[in-house]
Amino acid sequence: MTAASTTTATPAQQLAAFAVAVRDGELDAGLRDKVTGHLLDLLGNSLAALSERPGAAVRELVEEWGGAPAATVIGSATRLPAPSAALVNGTLAHSLDFDDTHLPSVLHPSASVLPAALATAETVGASGARLLDAAAVGIEITCRLGMAQYDEKLGNSVFFDRGLHATAICGAIGSAVTAALLRGLDSDGICSAIGIAASMGSGIIEANRTGGTVKRVHCGWAAHAGVVAADMARLGLTGPPTVLEGRFGFFQAFCGERFDEATVTAAITDGLGERWELSRLFIKPYPCNHFTHAGVDAAMRLRRRGVDPARIDRLTLGVPAPVLRTIAEPAAEKAHPRSGYHAAFSGPYTVAAGLLAEPDAPGHGLGVFHEDFTDEAAADHARLALAARVTCVADEECTTVFPHQFPAVLTAELDDGSTVTEQVMVNRGSPQDPLDARELTAKFLANALGAGTEPAVRALADEVWNVAAAADTTGLTRALSAVAAGT
Repeated sequence: MTAASTTTATPAQQLAAFAVAVRDGELDAGLRDKVTGHLLDLLGNSLAALSERPGAAVRELVEEWGGAPAATVIGSATRLPAPSAALVNGTLAHSLDFDDTHLPSVLHPSASVLPAALATAETVGASGARLLDAAAVGIEITCRLGMAQYDEKLGNSVFFDRGLHATAICGAIGSAVTAALLRGLDSDGICSAIGIAASMGSGIIEANRTGGTVKRVHCGWAAHAGVVAADMARLGLTGPPTVLEGRFGFFQAFCGERFDEATVTAAITDGLGERWELSRLFIKPYPCNHFTHAGVDAAMRLRRRGVDPARIDRLTLGVPAPVLRTIAEPAAEKAHPRSGYHAAFSGPYTVAAGLLAEPDAPGHGLGVFHEDFTDEAAADHARLALAARVTCVADEECTTVFPHQFPAVLTAELDDGSTVTEQVMVNRGSPQDPLDARELTAKFLANALGAGTEPAVRALADEVWNVAAAADTTGLTRALSAVAAGT
């Protein structure tokens, strides 16, 4: 569906017209199905994060704020005002860094947009189809804003290069459009919601470098900001139509001299409604840094080929040059991670975990999962002995593909002098190798079963898979409450 556009319409006005066109039309069933899968993934990730302190701290805070009950909080019997519920649920969604990813912008769009969509849809009584359509638009806009400052020569986002969390600042705007659509705002109102949300988005990624848990709140705050911005627009507050490209607008403020209006406008509006960035989202099969995933897959492929870990003398993990600083350095730390959290960012450790995973073991069938990233697992002698045999190197072919994929080449040298190599150039969970409905459900169950009884968790999965046909979100929220109640 093509958004209406004129030569005089600003990018924000064109995005608003696109949003209204989707709401007034019929979203492609394949896109609805894709959003449904991402919703299931988000709920599972959020339920798995209930024991993490950031989500609990934010929930305690918003309960102190109080307010009229309107929207469900994941994992709790509490209902809160929509902005508060979006804040908690978005924090949970991003707490384990297990949420979906858009490449090469390296955004996590669903973790802000879907919590905003869920809270607003429940508040206004929207149908399941309206929920999915509004979320699709918000995710699309979030991704396009992120791509508007992806620098191909740099091989990175200008936002990230300047210390900004693109997910948070772009997600606030995408969430605002989603909430505004569900609130029934017209094109002018949605444009104002964009203009208002642009003043609310924030997120600094210094925590990635020196620590702190604040990054886990970024998606929650973006969801909260989006719901609030839409409500402000609904009640008559207005935003500047030139908020994105203007002299004192979003891109100029965040990117400075590296902002080029023509490039940004093209990234935002070219093919809008015809080519969907939404279709390029990745879903993570493993709860560890995304750069490690292809190494895990390569390790499990070696096992399936009959390679016995006890016979391995040396392992060489080839990866894109830019990821070495994340998963390979300093080498001593990565070979012997200090905790389960640190293990999730270690190329050597994750390869070892993949080699020791039983390919056909009963259970979730995903291979490497949360049990591999406890503090106890990170101290396991067998894993550490294998990790010590891994050398990480830059691989030229992998570097060429990056960051459109996060590939790896793994070579095992065996005790008889022979070598075995596995090359993984396409990530599992990517659009080119997607997780199917069975695998998505398996990931959801593995995430969620610790938060509720098996019947309740399976009932929630059924509600999600059927949400497109639902008259409202009552069944979905009732199923969420049943999981929280342990029934």
